[in-house]
Amino acid sequence: MTAGSAMSMLGDQFTLIALPWLVLQMTGDTLVLGTVLALISVPRALFILIGGALVDRHSPKQVLMITKYVNLVLLAALAGLVFAGTLTLWMVYALSLGIGLATAFSIPAGTAMMPSVVARPQLQAANGISLGLRQLTMFLGPLLAGLLIALFGAGDAAKGAATAHASATGIGLAFTLDALSFAVSAWTLSKVQTRGDTAAPAAAPQAVLAAVAHGLGHFWRDSELRTCFLYWSAIALFIMGPIHIAIPVLASSSPQLGAAAFGTIVGAHGAGTLLGMVVSGAVPRLRLGSLGMTILAFDAFIGALFMPLGLITAVWQGAALMLVIGLLGGFMQVSVFTWIQQRVPPALLGRAMSLFMFIFMGLAPISAAVTGWVMKSVTLTQLFAASGGTLVVLAAVAFVLTPMRRMTDAAPAAR
Repeated sequence: MTAGSAMSMLGDQFTLIALPWLVLQMTGDTLVLGTVLALISVPRALFILIGGALVDRHSPKQVLMITKYVNLVLLAALAGLVFAGTLTLWMVYALSLGIGLATAFSIPAGTAMMPSVVARPQLQAANGISLGLRQLTMFLGPLLAGLLIALFGAGDAAKGAATAHASATGIGLAFTLDALSFAVSAWTLSKVQTRGDTAAPAAAPQAVLAAVAHGLGHFWRDSELRTCFLYWSAIALFIMGPIHIAIPVLASSSPQLGAAAFGTIVGAHGAGTLLGMVVSGAVPRLRLGSLGMTILAFDAFIGALFMPLGLITAVWQGAALMLVIGLLGGFMQVSVFTWIQQRVPPALLGRAMSLFMFIFMGLAPISAAVTGWVMKSVTLTQLFAASGGTLVVLAAVAFVLTPMRRMTDAAPAAR
């Protein structure tokens, strides 16, 4: 499962590079590019909760297998159309929409499957490996895709037919390798044996929307789950969205930084995240008291590190801050995934993981869009200070007023 998952995740990163480049080669229009990216991200956010309900109804493996075949067909079609030179804009729109819809079902299936494959004592270590591989592919995928496109040409039609053909060849090869990665991933997934003791009890199937409502009701009645989901929603709205906008603006607007600095800062964050995931998998019981106290303490420290980002004057300062932020965040991401997987009954796990992913894939982009408007009235220094300070305050309030500090790794048995 791990090798296959790594292959499909690497393919995902190929698509994230090749598809925008393809659109810009075809049109040179950033509005069209934004439309294509919206056709991928909006359906994913809208349908991910429904995807979680279907995962719980049918099984994570079944749903994940179908999404891999769908992605294989869509990307093979995209590659074929690029090579044939018959790709049109409406086809790009349709294929992007299909990819976005498939992702809405593959994300909850992939994140809910781990407890049905590995025993509970090995769950955190397995999550550490899986999430660590995903982080690694976020480095390798863009690098390999960019290299592939560069080797086969990266010009545009205005620079000559030969250059345009070379560019199309590189993009087509990137999509071909992406499709092949899903083929390999589907084959490895077919060999995975699930554990029978995690199967959901037989029950009359609910309508999909009713199943979504049932899952949300269950999570709301669980005080710790309710508190955590609300807390993470606040982080997505007030922290993650602004940061996603503020960091590239910081690099582009500072004469002493620039595009290379942006890559270095983001790369440092990615390296820290990978290292944190590795540490979490290797030392799963590393805690500052309880799990809840560790989450809140790490978040408060991350908030404190965010606050001075608007004042940096050198690349190494931003890289050092983001390295530590990534290290702490990566460590807790593995622990949080494992806690949810252990706490939620197997029959509701798909819906739980889809809600968790919706918070960061649905709310954070909305917040980022609002931040772009807010930045017309505030400075970068103020934005970083406000976002970091808000995170510190949220962690303090959660510690004093909510049951989060009492969260433990000893999750209740499936109910």
